[in-house]
Amino acid sequence: MDYYETLGVSKNATKDEIKKAFRQLARKYHPDVNKEEGAEEKFKELGRAYETLMDDNKRELYDRYGEDGLRNAGYNTNAFDFDFGDLGDIFSSFFGGGMSGFSSGRSNPNAPRRGADLRLDIEIDFEEAIFGCEKEIKFDHLETCQECQGSGLDKNAKDTVCPTCHGQGRVQQSTRTILGSFTSVTVCPTCHGSGKNPKAACKKCRGQGSVEKEKTLKIKIPHGVDTGSKIRLANEGDAGVNGGRSGDLYVVLHAKESNEFLREGFDIHTRLNISIPQAVLGDNVVINTIHGARTINIPQGIQSGEKIVLKDLGVPHLGSDSQKGSHYVTIFVNTPKKLSEKEEKLYRELFELQKVNSSKKEESLLERVKASLKK
Repeated sequence: MDYYETLGVSKNATKDEIKKAFRQLARKYHPDVNKEEGAEEKFKELGRAYETLMDDNKRELYDRYGEDGLRNAGYNTNAFDFDFGDLGDIFSSFFGGGMSGFSSGRSNPNAPRRGADLRLDIEIDFEEAIFGCEKEIKFDHLETCQECQGSGLDKNAKDTVCPTCHGQGRVQQSTRTILGSFTSVTVCPTCHGSGKNPKAACKKCRGQGSVEKEKTLKIKIPHGVDTGSKIRLANEGDAGVNGGRSGDLYVVLHAKESNEFLREGFDIHTRLNISIPQAVLGDNVVINTIHGARTINIPQGIQSGEKIVLKDLGVPHLGSDSQKGSHYVTIFVNTPKKLSEKEEKLYRELFELQKVNSSKKEESLLERVKASLKK
């Protein structure tokens, strides 16, 4: 599926253009509006495209590697995972209120509500970020209370509805003033908006419908990630309310730095110190790369600051098993501070030879100038 084609926008489309296109198509294919066969599936496709292209990280991955890149980074491309609050805002602009399945739940205290997303930051080694690894993580989240099955009510309770608001979660109050009678709607002071009888609350979760627990998971970190990369674990966030879907867990990666290599994106940089004779005459030198030792050729006459490029010896691209960055070797020519007697003698001979050659070149140039003037 081409996300841009699904929404009918160009690959250079702005977020405003993407949102506008989505609004138009979502209104057309929403199951509450369009009862034709295939409308619901089309609506889900629109949702996947919108969610991806509105997220900068996901969009960059998709533009580079398509849906495979998203899957390798831990995103579930089959899930219909909007931010429901955002969708509620979008549909309220269409229809003047929430669409079924997308309501924030404020008008009905017993409506399903999605659980909160969670974030977990972990540190990984330099090599683990480059080549991928498997990590065991531990985190605390809210799980559905098994005692009450998430209802928040004692399973043996009879009077479960709030006696004050009769399950509405809010009460209406009328106030008489000299200007007339005013009616206001406020949160029920007895149940605090839940619509449930506080006396019937589940003793294990205290009426919350969920309890906090520590969970351990093994996650696969793909190759090519870097500091700031995120792995999304669907439904591993806090439990939903009233049967709503659980939130997601976002694992944010922080890669350690290397004492030997400098990483920039998918490229690796190192420096190599060579002697003056090596720079003048050239040489073959063994260096370390992230893929092991390699022999490189230093060409004759190389200058300090020049770079030697080793293609496909950098970081494997995220979402690709074949593409890799490059390894850049920056050359630094060392000038010796101390010389042995023999070295100093050889350098002086070289220095004198260069002076003679320079003098001959100057004389030759002068002769050519004189000859030119005589003509």
